[in-house]
Amino acid sequence: MTEVTLEHFLRAAADIGAHGDNDTLPFDVDTNFVSARQNELAEVAFAFSEELRKDSESNSKKKIAALTVFSERLLVATGASGFRVTTKLHPFWSIYFNGLGVAIADQLEPRRDQRTFSYRFQTEGGSELFDRGSSWRVFREATAKEAARAPKGTVVIQTDISSFYEHISHHYLENLIDDLFSDGRVGNQITALLTKFSAGRSFGLPVGGQCSRILAELFLNSVDHQMTHDGLRWYRYVDDYVLIADSNSDAYAGLAFLSHALADYGITLNKSKTIMMTAKHYEEYVTTQLGGDDTNAGILRHVDLHYDPYSDNPEGDYESLKMTVENLDVQKLLGSELQKSLPDNFLITQIGRTLTFHSPIVALQLASTLLEPNNLHAFRASWSTIMRGVANLRAGAGYEEIHSDLDAVIDRVAFHSEHLLQAEASLLHYLRVLKFSQTPLRAAFVQRTYKSNSSHTVKRACIDCWRLWKDRSGFSSVSSRWSEINAECQRLTWLAAESFGDQGDGLRRQMGPSLEQSWRLGIERQDRPTFAGLYRSWCDDK
Repeated sequence: MTEVTLEHFLRAAADIGAHGDNDTLPFDVDTNFVSARQNELAEVAFAFSEELRKDSESNSKKKIAALTVFSERLLVATGASGFRVTTKLHPFWSIYFNGLGVAIADQLEPRRDQRTFSYRFQTEGGSELFDRGSSWRVFREATAKEAARAPKGTVVIQTDISSFYEHISHHYLENLIDDLFSDGRVGNQITALLTKFSAGRSFGLPVGGQCSRILAELFLNSVDHQMTHDGLRWYRYVDDYVLIADSNSDAYAGLAFLSHALADYGITLNKSKTIMMTAKHYEEYVTTQLGGDDTNAGILRHVDLHYDPYSDNPEGDYESLKMTVENLDVQKLLGSELQKSLPDNFLITQIGRTLTFHSPIVALQLASTLLEPNNLHAFRASWSTIMRGVANLRAGAGYEEIHSDLDAVIDRVAFHSEHLLQAEASLLHYLRVLKFSQTPLRAAFVQRTYKSNSSHTVKRACIDCWRLWKDRSGFSSVSSRWSEINAECQRLTWLAAESFGDQGDGLRRQMGPSLEQSWRLGIERQDRPTFAGLYRSWCDDK
């Protein structure tokens, strides 16, 4: 019988410790906690899983339903004018949810079709859950190669699913999970957690985490096999499909078949993104999209900026990557994009990622250009990547000489681009950039943000600024209202107390006896470590 094992939770914890819990949001300090206590947290998760496995199916679901699970829905900007909702989870429940996801992926992977390129699970991957060799780029290259080989008259359809994550049915998912785990325990736990994350609704996946990616692949797996059994030539990456047919009539029939198959699961194709074109036209389109030319822009699009410190030659890999970027005229490329009414978002993203590959002066010039008010508005679709690049500059060794000038540029963003900070995810990325040093302008901004923003995750980011700045007035304002703040903010305030001497020690002495109750998850048992205990011990070790 298939089972959820300790190894599944260990891999989930290792992944979060290495890569964070939500890729739409910046790393927060809980990532460091999970990294340092991943084994213990995984063992607590596995013990709870075993408890539910040994209980009846109805009782196991009731136990999950009775829990209070912290999750928060945050707005994320997508594209130039779109938004979606991402979900921030409590660190323990992120490990637990993802651990169940890893168990599902372990069973699902051998059953998947090779025409699917998204999130191919690695059985022996450690903290790397998915095969980096199966990527969106590889998906596009594979479709372009088939289009190039196709005879004249071949038609290619490019389409995607409309609001895919939002419309995934929990009921259908539970049935699909039960096909992999016949005892029903994994399926009912997943659906009970999803109901909590979805505010009681019976559909929708939380955006940003690994388990949701795995569940999305499971949801479409049967559709994939239906298309193969019908003889269609198709490729898929998440919710993006490419169909290749011998004629217009065959292409239309294939599109109808896919639409029927998806409708059986309550989802539909996006009509505005469904395009038919000749194979030759498609090949040329993908070649341009992937940067298949030898211009500076094409080379930068094609550069793989993932640096692996564990490769056989990490120093050589890094220097080679740095030399490639240095040989490009990135400033000229950025200037060209500024002249366009519709900038190339991927190219801007790549420029943001390359900031630390330049000399300090060039890096400052590029960052200053990116953060100019008109430019930042034009490049708003790349906000998170730009902010990550600026944060890396601010944290990177060798760039100290530009920190003062860079801080002045960063501070002005809160005034000239306030409209771009309305989405919580964008605000969190900006707050991360502010953490490195305190200035009068950013101190006032953080205080205003803490008072005016209702998001607990945003408030935590403000407390973290005060912690790193050693801002006693900020710490005093939150510690004196301990009973009014939620457990997530309490945990960060507890961590911050270390930076405030006798005042912090006093807070810990006063509040320490109540923490097990205040931070209780509802799964504590006498013979096991607790989440609260693990967090306290980690704080003590820092």
